[in-house]
Amino acid sequence: MTSSAHAFVAVAGNIGSGKSSLTRLLSEAMGWQAMYESVEDNPYLSDFYGDMRRWSFQLQVYFLSNRFRSHKAITEGAASVVLDRVIYEDAEIFARNLFEIGNMEERDYRNYLALYEVMTEYLHPPDLLVYLRANIDTLLHQIAHRGRDFEKSIKREYLEQLNRHYESWIARYAKGKLLIVESDDLDFVNRKEDLQKVIGMVLDRLKRPH
Repeated sequence: MTSSAHAFVAVAGNIGSGKSSLTRLLSEAMGWQAMYESVEDNPYLSDFYGDMRRWSFQLQVYFLSNRFRSHKAITEGAASVVLDRVIYEDAEIFARNLFEIGNMEERDYRNYLALYEVMTEYLHPPDLLVYLRANIDTLLHQIAHRGRDFEKSIKREYLEQLNRHYESWIARYAKGKLLIVESDDLDFVNRKEDLQKVIGMVLDRLKRPH
């Protein structure tokens, strides 16, 4: 943690892992400002799930610019913040996967990576990255439960591909402190004891040295 008065915590994880819920709950419990991924007002997301190959580059650039703006504002501000998804996930997980499965052309992918690398040179990493690890059945259940129309077409195989990239990235993550939360058997939204357990883990990891 940069100081006792300022914390930057980011919550990472696959689609449906509970990032937004945990971001909100940590914000309410700790008095931290919450910053969320742009989903409902995203002009590309619905088109992307309908035709990934056509809209992949546009979507990834949209996310990249929005997350850079949010990340920069957090590190330059004085408030403690919990952030829903970090900029690193875009390149390490989503853009990489789209390229590998043939839904992003190589020239677009290389262009995207060049933008990402330049932008992230100017960013300080979070004080703590919280990774919500969940299996595919958990992700599918939670995606169905929240009922977003544009997510109805997400296939199990796509989530499996993303999970493999997440595990690879987390195994290599060295930008700062990391907390892995095994979330399959946790219900921090509906069970207060589960939320208190996660909060305790977050605070303990923040206090310990990297």
